[in-house]
Amino acid sequence: MEKMNIRKVVLMFADAFIVFMSGALTSFMLSFFWMNPMIDSSRKSLIIYLLINMLMCFFALYVCGAYNKLWRYFDAKDYLSCVLGMFIGSGITALMSSTFNAQPRWQYILVSFGLGTMGIVLFRFIFRKTFLTIAVDGKKYQKQRTMIIGAGKACRMILEEIKNAATDPKNPAHKYEPVCLIDDDPDKQGTSITGIPVRGTTNDILKWCRKEAVDLIILAIPSLNEKEKKRILDIASETSCKIKIIPYLTEMLADGNESKPIISQAKDIRIEDLLGREPVTFDSSDVKDYISGKIVMVTGGGGSIGSELVRQIVNYSPKQIIIVDIYENNAYEIQQEIFMDYGRDTNLVTLIASIRDYDKMNLIFKTYRPNIVFHAAAHKHVPLMETVPEEAVKNNIFGTFNCATLAEYYNVEKFVMISTDKAVNPTNVMGATKRCCEMIIQYMAQNYTNTDFITTRFGNVLGSNGSVIPLFKRQIETGKPVTVTDPEIIRYFMTIPEAVSLVLKAGAMAQGGEIFVLDMGEPVKIVTLAENLIRLYGKVPYQDVEIKFTGLRPGEKLYEELLLSEEGLKETANKKIFIGNQIKIDPDSFLGTLQELKEAANANNSELTLKLLAEIVPTFHHNAN
Repeated sequence: MEKMNIRKVVLMFADAFIVFMSGALTSFMLSFFWMNPMIDSSRKSLIIYLLINMLMCFFALYVCGAYNKLWRYFDAKDYLSCVLGMFIGSGITALMSSTFNAQPRWQYILVSFGLGTMGIVLFRFIFRKTFLTIAVDGKKYQKQRTMIIGAGKACRMILEEIKNAATDPKNPAHKYEPVCLIDDDPDKQGTSITGIPVRGTTNDILKWCRKEAVDLIILAIPSLNEKEKKRILDIASETSCKIKIIPYLTEMLADGNESKPIISQAKDIRIEDLLGREPVTFDSSDVKDYISGKIVMVTGGGGSIGSELVRQIVNYSPKQIIIVDIYENNAYEIQQEIFMDYGRDTNLVTLIASIRDYDKMNLIFKTYRPNIVFHAAAHKHVPLMETVPEEAVKNNIFGTFNCATLAEYYNVEKFVMISTDKAVNPTNVMGATKRCCEMIIQYMAQNYTNTDFITTRFGNVLGSNGSVIPLFKRQIETGKPVTVTDPEIIRYFMTIPEAVSLVLKAGAMAQGGEIFVLDMGEPVKIVTLAENLIRLYGKVPYQDVEIKFTGLRPGEKLYEELLLSEEGLKETANKKIFIGNQIKIDPDSFLGTLQELKEAANANNSELTLKLLAEIVPTFHHNAN
């Protein structure tokens, strides 16, 4: 007999014992304080009555479904089945009592029924509470009532792992208590897996989360496409439950994960899971071909994009990686991370320097002679750059000009600049400076031949420094209102690994002068992201957490664009990557205005800096609000 069935039999015997003892205790109480419990007061008739009552109550409890579900999964409805079973069993015994000359007094029947019912319900409640509490290192934790979405193979594996972890409190699976399953397959409705019932379809998630008092939802359909996953997560996010996701099968089979328990690979839901599109992936074979054995420099290597570039580049066996960043803390963190993950013999050089310092950058290029440069260093905070446009110009435009001209002088093979969708028809200083940077790269590509100059342009990057997600998280965690500028504001989003994959792939595909644009799918409303993030914290938007609309900030647009109208699009071998046509740059006019812009910025003349910036970037229509 299975261990689970043995436990159920033990619990059945416990039921019988409780019924018998409640009858015996009632007899003692009545005879001691008041009267004989039986009309026929013989001890023999009492024992016969107790045995018959025990059998009838046990039979009635069984018929009423008191043993259909393991007691640790009991809810209010199941407790009522115990009350009904005891009522029927006690009633049948009372009606039968005259046939075996053991007729009880009505007072005895009521007290015996009350004590027995209370004992059985209380025993179940205590058993469930005890079973649902685990102790780890001397501390007690309450198990999480869990809903599993998807009653397929992954679900069965999870339930088996939870069952096997029952005797090991330190096993991660021990903390989960499955109470119901959800599946859209009509053939699975009304069935159960190891005693856990399939309660309904994904449209019933909210209902069963309430009825079963669910704490945790596990989405256990590893093969689910992104559109369907987003639909289910949108529903699940409306609950107050924590949500975990079983990853794609390819993820579970990668890096030796196939030997790990499936429950330990369940991941917390991430805001990027709600974007509703497949993650963008690229064939990396050609990336390895052009990075392997090369000296690679990353400016802004401590930032969100720069540090991810370093993480991915190190996997392609470069000869050396050079991190250049002005902010020492970030540069130190990525340096230590690479040393910890790949060993201190990794050929990694970390240099604290500003791209605005031409002489310092010249020394770096001369000393290390990089083959490839990824230029990610930039000021990118839109509101901050509105107040000091000259600093955005000094760093973004002339830092880029320094790096690009030095790359050409020292025969760098490829120079890849990181741009943004805010460079398209810019309404803010930051976007205008990035558009000017794009023009610098195209000017270099059109007038010099030693280096392939490339621009990569994409939308907002989830989780990067300055993005809305870290801000929203801090606001939620500190109990403050979540601030959204406008209810209609929309943005294109991608993940940091996606953005970096695009940058690396662009470098491999590039022939010089291109602006690579990623197909980012449909744009997302910022307020929708805020609402979903609040739900991921188990809170209700507008009730538990207020959302305040603060109005568009200086230079901010309701929506961003990824392409200038005059650029057009050309397809590439990768259906997710497009190339914008080059726009001819007049070198004399461009360089002359650049020199004037540099002088105005160095003089810290904000007004003249803005005027010249608008001249050099004709699509710049400043929205200073």
